[in-house]
Amino acid sequence: MKPMRWCLVVSLSLVLAGRAAESTNEAGRSTRSGQRLQEPARAQPPSGAKVIGPLEFGRAGDKSMRLDLYLPERSDGPLPLVIWIYGGAWRMGSRNNPSPALSFTTNGYAVAHISYRLSQEAVFPAQIHDCKAAVRWLRTNAKQYNLDPTRFAVWGPSAGGHLAALLGTSGDVAELDGAVNDLKTSSRVQAVVDWFGPTDLLQMNKAGSSMDHDATHSPESQLIGGPIQENKDRAAKANPITYVSRDDPPFLIMHGDQDRTVPFNQSELLVEALKKAGVEAVFVPIKGAGHGFRGPEPVNEVRQFLDRHLKAGKELPPK
Repeated sequence: MKPMRWCLVVSLSLVLAGRAAESTNEAGRSTRSGQRLQEPARAQPPSGAKVIGPLEFGRAGDKSMRLDLYLPERSDGPLPLVIWIYGGAWRMGSRNNPSPALSFTTNGYAVAHISYRLSQEAVFPAQIHDCKAAVRWLRTNAKQYNLDPTRFAVWGPSAGGHLAALLGTSGDVAELDGAVNDLKTSSRVQAVVDWFGPTDLLQMNKAGSSMDHDATHSPESQLIGGPIQENKDRAAKANPITYVSRDDPPFLIMHGDQDRTVPFNQSELLVEALKKAGVEAVFVPIKGAGHGFRGPEPVNEVRQFLDRHLKAGKELPPK
């Protein structure tokens, strides 16, 4: 199989193009106004891998929350898991879209594409509640799907990077757990890959951006249900940086130094906070890149990081 080349650009035009693609394999979802959101066709597994799903990991009211599990056709033992959280400003995107994580199924990893409620459907903390519910479901059902429950990583770009980072820093924050699935099962992860995710919503306008993040209709304001500067407490609760503590898992943070959508400084702030707390934080600026990366090098960085932390042969308790 030839190496995959990825251009990951989270932009309105690309996401809308993905939304218009092909037929769907399950019903679209409803917004808070009742509008139906069309789902693209599910990403196909690489050669040598299979997909299981959709699998329901919980319900939010009458909504079925689902994930798809991509597994190698053959494996020698329980597999480390990479949980992919898609981006799209918390208001668009789909777990059905392809991801760079899928290529990891050819290297001894399982991959889960999970869904979460968008900001049109529910405001924060619904999104992190859904992500944590998916982690708990996957850990509870690890034996059935040949997963190693002590070796879970999470990875996402942009809004997905925000949720991945928040999963990493809020493992001990009960108010963000939600109420779906057994709360006695840990929602902690053992490694985080954050690709250019927001980390401190209230600082986004201070470091140079092509959009007004403080505006009433900005993605960040829509996420929390009101203008962020008028709702600072609610915004702080959505910030991964708020919950940084010394027992957080290792982080790999990658960001284009010319990003004008999510300012580069957002990653700098999180790296500084993690290191101050004594958490391993590997920071890889991508010179000349904007809101996305081109080529195999960023994915290779992720592979090396996850191999080091999830394939080192050591037991990694969920904590």
